[in-house]
Amino acid sequence: MQPLLSNIKVLDLSRVLAGPWASQILADLGADVIKVERPGRGDDTRAWGPPFLKDRDGRDTEDGAYFIATNRGKRSITLDLQTADGQDLVRALCRDVDVVLENYKVGTLARMGLDYATLSAINPRLVYCSVTGFGQTGPRAAEPAYDFLIQAMGGLMSVTGERDDKPGGGPQKVGVPIVDLSTGVYAALGIVAALLRRTQTGQGEYIDVAMLDVQVGLLANQAMNFLLGNRVPRRTGTSHPNIQPQRTFNCADGDIVVVVGNDAQFVTLCEAIGQPELARDERFGTNAQRVKNQESLDPILDAVFASRPRGNWLDALKRAGVPAGPINAVPEVFDDPQVVHRGMLRHLPHPVAGSVPQVMNPLRFGGAAAHADRAPPLLGEHTAEVLAGLGLSEAQIDALRARKVI
Repeated sequence: MQPLLSNIKVLDLSRVLAGPWASQILADLGADVIKVERPGRGDDTRAWGPPFLKDRDGRDTEDGAYFIATNRGKRSITLDLQTADGQDLVRALCRDVDVVLENYKVGTLARMGLDYATLSAINPRLVYCSVTGFGQTGPRAAEPAYDFLIQAMGGLMSVTGERDDKPGGGPQKVGVPIVDLSTGVYAALGIVAALLRRTQTGQGEYIDVAMLDVQVGLLANQAMNFLLGNRVPRRTGTSHPNIQPQRTFNCADGDIVVVVGNDAQFVTLCEAIGQPELARDERFGTNAQRVKNQESLDPILDAVFASRPRGNWLDALKRAGVPAGPINAVPEVFDDPQVVHRGMLRHLPHPVAGSVPQVMNPLRFGGAAAHADRAPPLLGEHTAEVLAGLGLSEAQIDALRARKVI
């Protein structure tokens, strides 16, 4: 089966996380992604460790876990974009690519003659996506940004963490760089949408993706809680602000999560835990009443769940059809039979390490293949190959290397 984007070529000028996450998604869908890196240093994330990928002899390589997580399926070339020759090579590559992806500070690539206006004049069918912290316009457009900062500025930390009046209370960031990752998904979606539109118009497109915009969009129900209810959302720990009971419960030997999504499930929960009278209590009969009277409901349920081990409760709730599960550590996630069955962990061949673990793309298609047979590249691994494709001779490539352009 042919990958969905097997006819698409991407020139990826981005680094760190949001941009590379987007281009990895495109690579997983079959696109030929050429990753441009700085000679001698590469993407910043190559040095973000430990841990580092180990070679066949167990020694650390120069590639950190961050880089390995976000650059599967790509070809790496090195180019010094500060040089005229490096800029010329980018323009030459753009004649034959479908997509350019970049996350430089606003105005940087324009000064190099590598902005959308310049490159689209060379290739009018070009889809050009810029990923920044704050977007191409506005009072903060020129400022740098990182995921942690945007989680704070975009309201996510204000609704993440335990209540201030409880132990451990206070704002928390999400345990993965969720804004970077979500921005990458939105960027990939925007690129695919622009490519689809190009089939109708024959023209390329410019896409401006801002991390802060993405985070504001991710506020979702919490934003609407404020906009409709005129109440500032607060941190509620693991407890859902709109649906109850939906939170963590402490059992006799550990914690579980119970997720009741409607009134019928609450009735089933009450029967499963031997408390059918709770469903008949007028304080808890509907979700709205349970949210309003949560402080009365919580201690009742806490006492019930604390009375037995979590395995007993999980078995009982599974038999009853109530959504519930353990709080798995990362090793337990990869041992979960469902995760194993879905093939979310694979090991791809690697020229130095022998093989490298990869957490796979979650998309599954009935009639198309996911393209995931190329490990994250070594720095500059494909420079000669790509430049030869432009028609450069071996002597010309050697001359560029001698001048440290590549």
